[in-house]
Amino acid sequence: MGVLDNDAPARPRKTRAAATEGAQPVQRRKRGEELRAAIHAAVLDELRERGFTALTMDSVAARAQTGKATLYRYWPGKVELVIDAVHSSMSGIEVPADDGDLRGQLLTVLGRAADDLAGPTGVAARSLIAEFVRTPELTDAIAPHLEDPVIGPISEVLRRAAVRGEFPAAALTPRVAGVGPDMLRSYAIVHGVPIPDAIVTEIVDLVLLPLLTGYAHSPTPPGESGNSTG
Repeated sequence: MGVLDNDAPARPRKTRAAATEGAQPVQRRKRGEELRAAIHAAVLDELRERGFTALTMDSVAARAQTGKATLYRYWPGKVELVIDAVHSSMSGIEVPADDGDLRGQLLTVLGRAADDLAGPTGVAARSLIAEFVRTPELTDAIAPHLEDPVIGPISEVLRRAAVRGEFPAAALTPRVAGVGPDMLRSYAIVHGVPIPDAIVTEIVDLVLLPLLTGYAHSPTPPGESGNSTG
């Protein structure tokens, strides 16, 4: 994607005489990364305040103080624009140092994820998830393109623990790695934010660690039994 240029017309520069008469200062036209950041911020604000369904290219352009033609030059439509804005706003969660403490590392990663859910990006993400519930067809259009920033760090923490022999490699699945992040998001949607530290601890101690222990002590990994009656 090239350098963004702003199609919005620049206002005439004020003269020195106008300045002495108290005229409003001219607003400088945004370009490049500054413009991209303004557009992404406008998208997140629209998601928070109005939701995905009400969000339009016109409303984003107006909020970002740019022209709608600028948006369509770089994004085919609002789906692509929303995906790009959400991706760009995701904070990277670092993988904690491998000190051999699985519980502590899980608490660290999920604690940071809980903090992110309480921030601006988290508010927009919760709005988008709520739209998925109200409009299921959006899930097919958007969800496959959204990467969960927590899955990578969680997966690495679990991989290292499996290498240490704490549980079988059969537990290293996206489903298992997603249990904690999914529970955090569910809590945030139902109960709001911030998410108390006690909730993060409960998810680790009462759900994740027992789940992994089940893999360690079961000859058939949980969920893979062929005798399930449903």
